[in-house]
Amino acid sequence: MEGPAAPTPSALAALRPLPLDAVRLDPDGLLGGWQERNASATLPHCLDQLTAYGNLANLRRVTGDSDATFAGMWFADTDVYKTLEAIAWEAGRTGAASEFLTDVAALLEKAQDADGYLNSYYQVDHRDEQWTDLGFSHEMYTAGHLIQAAVAAARAAGNPQLVTVARRFADLLVRRFGPDGAAVIDGHPEVETALVELYRLTGHAPYLSLAERFLALRGHGLLGDGRFGPRYWQDHTPLLDADEATGHAVRQVYLLAGAVDVAVETHSAELLAAAERLWESAMASKTYLTGGQGSRHKDEAFGDPYELPPDRAYAETCAAIGSFQLAWRLLLATGKARYADEMERVLYNGIAGSTARDGRSFFYSNPLQLRTGHDGSHEDTPSQRLTWHSCACCPPNLARLMASLQAYAATGSDLGLQLHLYSAGTVTDGEYRLAVRTSYPWDERIDIGFEAAGAGPWTLALRIPAWCRDARLTVNGSLVRAGVQEGYLRITRAWTAGDVVTLVLAMPPRLVTAHPRVDAVRGAAALSRGPVVYCLEHEDLPAGGSFEDWELDAAAPLAVVDHDLAPAVRAHFRRRRKVSDALYRPLGDQPGEPGRDASAAAGAEVVAAPAIPYFLWANRAPGPMRVWIPLAAREG
Repeated sequence: MEGPAAPTPSALAALRPLPLDAVRLDPDGLLGGWQERNASATLPHCLDQLTAYGNLANLRRVTGDSDATFAGMWFADTDVYKTLEAIAWEAGRTGAASEFLTDVAALLEKAQDADGYLNSYYQVDHRDEQWTDLGFSHEMYTAGHLIQAAVAAARAAGNPQLVTVARRFADLLVRRFGPDGAAVIDGHPEVETALVELYRLTGHAPYLSLAERFLALRGHGLLGDGRFGPRYWQDHTPLLDADEATGHAVRQVYLLAGAVDVAVETHSAELLAAAERLWESAMASKTYLTGGQGSRHKDEAFGDPYELPPDRAYAETCAAIGSFQLAWRLLLATGKARYADEMERVLYNGIAGSTARDGRSFFYSNPLQLRTGHDGSHEDTPSQRLTWHSCACCPPNLARLMASLQAYAATGSDLGLQLHLYSAGTVTDGEYRLAVRTSYPWDERIDIGFEAAGAGPWTLALRIPAWCRDARLTVNGSLVRAGVQEGYLRITRAWTAGDVVTLVLAMPPRLVTAHPRVDAVRGAAALSRGPVVYCLEHEDLPAGGSFEDWELDAAAPLAVVDHDLAPAVRAHFRRRRKVSDALYRPLGDQPGEPGRDASAAAGAEVVAAPAIPYFLWANRAPGPMRVWIPLAAREG
């Protein structure tokens, strides 16, 4: 049973994904708990919303079984498809059958046109507009999500009916836009990776060829300027020549995910190198500390290098999910630990922060600061998570990722097994079965016990995160003095049942600063521990005054403390004694500013307060929050 990305045996890949059921996440662990919450709360919530917001009725309009007017965005079908995909992965995880999957597959088969076309917006009121506005119509994007749902249904839920529907649509795409068809691309990449996965499922080469063709056509201005210029949809320069991540952030990471998929199947080292180059561009100067991407609300796009304002961060949830999926594909292709490091960072911060503790409300954008007095009345910039959105792409996207989360924890290779994401559970690979016991990321210790072991030597590779400065490893209680090689500690031996490997990843709380070119947070620091970014929330400070008057004392020690939400980092904060009401004033008028003796700040109110994990903010009363905290001036 294969998972979301399954390169063929002949692909250019350093690592192979394990079967979908090879890893079981313990619900008592953080990742396993998220997965259980997804199954018990998020998925049922998505099903309810698809009915409440008319997504299913849209499809029934096509079959004549509903006379309701079309509801929602013109690509509303994708919310149905992503939910179907999530249900399929959940069926593979638990073995539970789904009537919804069967019923909706039948509905889609009934709604599909004879030539394979399926899109409820364009099949009734806008039939004459089909394929006329590919920049914004999302027709191939929508087809891509249908295909991905079908692949999941085939791999995990044993439902061939959805594959039949998806292949009819994919065959239509091949006929219309293949080598003998029109030279066009969709404004929103996504179909590329879907076509590759359908090729991997069926072995039908035209699907791979079409994905390769779409990548080759992008960058030649086929989409025109649009509202935001060709960089918005990465159509300004050919992919092989591009050197900067740009434009709509979700489109960029989806495009690169498709590029990696095509590269490994066609053995294109040049295309893979281009994807790595653009990934590095994003990481070097265009990614938030949380792993979020996209600093501009206007076009949901990457900004200029180092343009990372915390309060204006767009950091769309779908971009974080796309970044995770891209990093996974790059990890499989190259085996480089930095991609697993990024998966971990964005998972624990940029992705996890999007969902409330109850699993039924969500952020679309994920700012790193919310100011006192923020107007959160509009859904584009809310103060708290919302149960749904007019563009509801994020919640079902989260559902499909969480339902398949176990598939990203470990990989195999000719040498052995690699563990990338640490969480309590079990991992099975061939004759080996490992039980992982840990409270990571709250606890530094990870115990890995061999419950079954095959014959002969075999290598266990454990990722050592880049943030960790002190990793200690023992096997059966004996210290192993092995060096970290390319981000992993590797132990090769003939294992036996009962062997226990213990990895300790020291994770003292620490202060983080940004590159000085990130003007928006110059003179500020953030708190982190292990892979988790922390934030200061209004609920944890004394009442009165303004939240923005608190500054971080960088000289005071940090400590890990208990908190009602999760283990927190206690730091010391100082309230400015006096703040002028003037919007602008002469430099040096305020205590602690350059040009004035810092000792003037002596006697200011100081408190020790907890900073909570960023992913848990906005789960209490609405109010201000910040990740980047201004540093208090040192007393003279």
